[in-house]
Amino acid sequence: MADRTVATRQFTLGAGSFTLDERTGAPVQFIDAESPDRQFLLELTSSWHSDEHQWGSGFVITDKGAVRWNAPSDLEWTETSNRAIHPASQDLRIVVERDWENEQLRERYTFLNISDSSMSLRSVGIQTPFNDVYEGASDALAQAVHAHVWTGGAWAWVLAQPMSGQGRTLGLIVRQGALSAYSVESRNPNTLSNARGHIVLHPTDAGRNPSAFGGQTPILLAADEAWTVEWTVGWYDHTEAFIEDTAPPARLDDVAVPWTQPLLIKTSQPVVFESGDVALTDEGAVLRATTPGVHTVRIGDSTTGLLFHAPVSEVVSDRVRYILTRQKALERSGTLSHALVPVNTETFLTQLTNGWSDWTDGSERIGMAILIQQARLRGLVGDDADAALDGWAAFARQHLLDSTAAPRRGSQDHHTGPRLYDAPWLALFFAMRAEHLRAQGAQDRAASELDLAASILERAYELGAERFLAILQSDAVERVANDLEHTGDSRRAAALRNLLVASARSFVAAGRDLPAHEVHYEQSIVAPLTSLLASAYRLTGDEVFLPALEERIDWMMAFGGPQPHARLRDVSIRHWDGYWFGQRRQWGDVFPHYWSTLTAVALLRLPEQMLTPDRRRRADNILAANMANFGRDGWATCAFIFPSTVDSEPAHTADPMANDQDWHLVMWLMLDEWGLAPLR
Repeated sequence: MADRTVATRQFTLGAGSFTLDERTGAPVQFIDAESPDRQFLLELTSSWHSDEHQWGSGFVITDKGAVRWNAPSDLEWTETSNRAIHPASQDLRIVVERDWENEQLRERYTFLNISDSSMSLRSVGIQTPFNDVYEGASDALAQAVHAHVWTGGAWAWVLAQPMSGQGRTLGLIVRQGALSAYSVESRNPNTLSNARGHIVLHPTDAGRNPSAFGGQTPILLAADEAWTVEWTVGWYDHTEAFIEDTAPPARLDDVAVPWTQPLLIKTSQPVVFESGDVALTDEGAVLRATTPGVHTVRIGDSTTGLLFHAPVSEVVSDRVRYILTRQKALERSGTLSHALVPVNTETFLTQLTNGWSDWTDGSERIGMAILIQQARLRGLVGDDADAALDGWAAFARQHLLDSTAAPRRGSQDHHTGPRLYDAPWLALFFAMRAEHLRAQGAQDRAASELDLAASILERAYELGAERFLAILQSDAVERVANDLEHTGDSRRAAALRNLLVASARSFVAAGRDLPAHEVHYEQSIVAPLTSLLASAYRLTGDEVFLPALEERIDWMMAFGGPQPHARLRDVSIRHWDGYWFGQRRQWGDVFPHYWSTLTAVALLRLPEQMLTPDRRRRADNILAANMANFGRDGWATCAFIFPSTVDSEPAHTADPMANDQDWHLVMWLMLDEWGLAPLR
């Protein structure tokens, strides 16, 4: 490999320091004095990180051509500043100025039309390669950051937060000009799921995706006219101090509400809401939507998206009808015809497995069966669903479980071996089915289903579940153990609970040394871990679990940011599911992703003394945000790819595949059943 080291100069920056590339004058790294090993920016040693993605490099698409800039033709230095000139083309000059006198780095990007006629800047992209990667839990928690991006126009910022949730954050705040979008680059089969990619900030991205983020507007320059975007970068001791420094033009206590309810924006700025009515008050503006959905709202020179969602019970009923009408594999023979599969919501054609594990009729698709069973238990659908549930139960017994009660990934996916993720999901289905059958008076059939639920969990522990953070594992164990206790099998219930507690103790002892799963480190590892420790405390009262819980809550909450947008606020970063689960197979940030709801489950099931009002509020935000994945008449999407583009392909759109998103509804129904989060 060629030597990719660069000569740098280091300077003090507030409570830390930063290094600048001697060739380009651009930041190479920001260093927190209290956590010097943390890398806020990607290092050039990353195999997929390249010079053209260095901080402050970028591109412009104009009506006179397209150019990139990286190394300047002229670079001037002083002790507290530098100035780089990039003659991008015969029509455009780019000047990048930096100074760092007042504890923050100030950067100004000026685009000067040097032609003798007007020019339209259709897309402008500036590279900001934050180190948002997951090489493994220990490395991520010690060295990496979550980049919480907000490109709301004049009100725009990025908060780079340590993945541990502890220590200073690095904040970028726009002071002049605007950022109206962001995109992601280097998302492909090389980076896969363990790296978010390169984050590019856009004053405009109209040239590549004009409808993104509520609409993109080109920047028009007359001859000899210039346009500037300026931001500062500095350290912040906590998120609240950072948000205060952004000078918010508005306060939004809620960013998602039931669509029949009003939503208050506290602001002195003018508010434009084309999807409903605006009533001015002394505090600001009250919005009422005319239809459900995520709607664009303009607040002065800033823009956001607010969600007005249909009632949860109505969405559940609509989804069940849609699933039973459009997502059954009716073309198959025997019990296979009762499988539930993904569907393209544009053509209504069901998706074949195609050798792709995330399109099988098992695994995450189990969530559809659980949703139907929950809806039936609650009376949200009638007894016409019983035949489908009977058929799916027979299908699952025959095709999703082997003779030892180990889960298969799908009826046509036996070669991959048992998948521990699937065990708690199958156990939950059969436990809920047992409850349904008991209510109908079919006691023997109910006993058989509960026995199978317990066997699935017991087999999972035999296969290594004690050291695997399967999603909803602790919730399934608690439910099945309680049902066993109520039906007289206290011995078997106690044995399951003991397995859960032993698992929790092993993870307390392991500290940051978490095993890699399908992604090396992710929120859907940490949230199940948090739930596991809370379950163990609930079962034992052993206070050894409490400090471990507090630390892991910090890890879990760091995945979500404070952006004032319905798809973003408190929603965990996740950026691979459009590729694995979607029809378009597109990488990039998915907001919201339904597994973010695991954080709400983990928070609301905390010991009472740990469930603060702030944590309850965040859980409510996450539950409401995920309603954005559902539309009229049962429509749903498995992935809304949020950036304006991903590797220059337009995004900021919903994938047409309805696949695995129903887990959000499943979890909200579970929380409602436990009395922790009423349906809205």
